[in-house]
Amino acid sequence: MRWPRPKSLTALLLSGFALVSVPLLLAVVIGATKVRHLSDESTILVRSGVEITHHTQQLFQQIASVERSVKLYQVLSDPGLREVYQDSRERLRVTLGSIESMTDDPLRHTQVQALRVALRRIDAAFSASSPASVESMRAAVDSIASMWEAAFALSAATGEQVESGLSRLQASTVETQQYLIWQSAGLILLTAALVTIFTLLLMRPIRQIDRAISRLGKGTFSRTIKVRGPTDLVHLGRQLEWLRLRLLELAQERNRFLRHMSHELKTPLANIREGTELLMDGAVGELDSAQREVATILRDNGIKLQQLIENLLSFSAWQTRHTGLEISEFRLRPLVKSTLETHQLALLAQRVHLDLKVQDIELRADRAKLKLILDNLLSNALKYGPRGGTIYIHAHADQEMLVLDIADTGPGVSQEERKAIFEAFYSGRAPMAGHLKGTGIGLSVVSEFVQAHGGSIEIVNGKFPGAHFCVRLPLAPQLEAEPA
Repeated sequence: MRWPRPKSLTALLLSGFALVSVPLLLAVVIGATKVRHLSDESTILVRSGVEITHHTQQLFQQIASVERSVKLYQVLSDPGLREVYQDSRERLRVTLGSIESMTDDPLRHTQVQALRVALRRIDAAFSASSPASVESMRAAVDSIASMWEAAFALSAATGEQVESGLSRLQASTVETQQYLIWQSAGLILLTAALVTIFTLLLMRPIRQIDRAISRLGKGTFSRTIKVRGPTDLVHLGRQLEWLRLRLLELAQERNRFLRHMSHELKTPLANIREGTELLMDGAVGELDSAQREVATILRDNGIKLQQLIENLLSFSAWQTRHTGLEISEFRLRPLVKSTLETHQLALLAQRVHLDLKVQDIELRADRAKLKLILDNLLSNALKYGPRGGTIYIHAHADQEMLVLDIADTGPGVSQEERKAIFEAFYSGRAPMAGHLKGTGIGLSVVSEFVQAHGGSIEIVNGKFPGAHFCVRLPLAPQLEAEPA
C-alpha cells in the first residue's frame, strides 16, 4: 500500500505538525479527565463527611435534649415536659432518617436501628402511665444509656467510613499519578518517533537536492537527477534535471568547439613551425644573425603556442570528467628529470640556474597529470623569473604526504592576486620574460589536478625570494567516492 504523496512542502509540514500535536492533545485531554475525576471524588467525600459530621453533632445534641427532658420529668412530673420531650423526639427521628439515607453501611444502619429501638422504649415509658411510674422512668433512663452507646458506636463507624474514603482517594491519586507518568512517557516516545519520521521524510528530498546541486557544481553531469517527496520538491528536481541536461549540452558544445578550434589551429601552426625550421636549416639561403634571431623567436613561440593549445584541451577534458585519474606506482626523480629535459632549451636560453633537491620518492598517482603539474609550474617560473635567475625545485616526504616546492627569483605574486591566480583564464599582472602572453589556464589545470589527488596547493612567503608554490599530495591518494 502506497501512502498518498503530500502535494507540497507546506502540506507535509502541516501534516507533521498535526500528527505530532495529536499525542500531546491526547495527553492533555486524558490528564484533564483524570484530574476532574479525582476532583469529583474528593468533593463528594468532603461534602458527605461534612454532612455526616453535622448530623452526628445534631444527634448528640438531640439525645442530650431527650435525656434532659426525661430526667426533669422524672424529678418534677410536670406534664409540660411531655411536650418538650415530644419536640426533642421528633427532631431526633428526623436526624436519624437523614443519617440512614446518607449511608449504605450495614453497621451504621444497625446503630440507627438501635437508636430507634431505644427511643421507642422511652416512648413506651412515657405512655405507660400518667404520671409515669418509677419503674417506667427507670427503664427510660436505661434506654437513654443505650442510645448514648449506640450514638458513640455510630460516630465511630462514621469516622471509620471517612477514613476509608480518604484512603481510597489517596490510593486513586497515586494510581492516577503513575498512570499519567507512564502515559506521558509513552506519548513522548510516540511524539519523538513521529518527529523523527517526518524529519526523515523532509530531509530525504532535501539531501537529494543538495547532492544533485553539489554534483552540478563539481561539473559531474553523468548521473540523472531524480527527487522523491512532496510535489513541489519533485518539480524542483525536474528543473535540476533540465539544468543538468542543459549544462551537459553546453559542455559538449564547448568540447566540440575546442576540438574544432585546435584542429583548425594545428594545421597553420604546423606550417609555421615547418617554415621556421626550413629557415633555420638554410633552405632559402643562409641567415644572418638578426634573421636567425627572429626565426628562433618564431620557432620558440610556435612551440609555446602548441603547448598552450594542448593545455587548453587538457583543461577542457578535465572539466567534463573529474574521475579520470589513472593511478600507477612510479618514482619522482625520473619524472622531474623528464620534465626538465622538455624545458632544456628554454632553461639554456634564459641562462637559468637550477637548485634541485628532490628525494627519490616512490608514490602512487596519475603520472601524466603529475608531469603536467610540474610542467606548468616550471613554465610559470620560466615565464616570470628573470634572465639568469634561479629556479628552485625541492621535494621530500612528510609522513604520508609529498611536499613539492617550486619557486623562482622573480617579482612574486601580490597579495590581491593570490585568490584569483588559480582561476581559469586569469593572467597575472607581473612582467613576463617570454614573448608570448599565456592563456591563464596553466595554474587552473594545476589546481584541478592537485585537488583530484586529494592534495592542496598554496603560495607561501619567506623561504624563497620570488613566487613560491607549495604542493602537498598524498603518497597514496584515496579517491573520493561520488555521493549517492
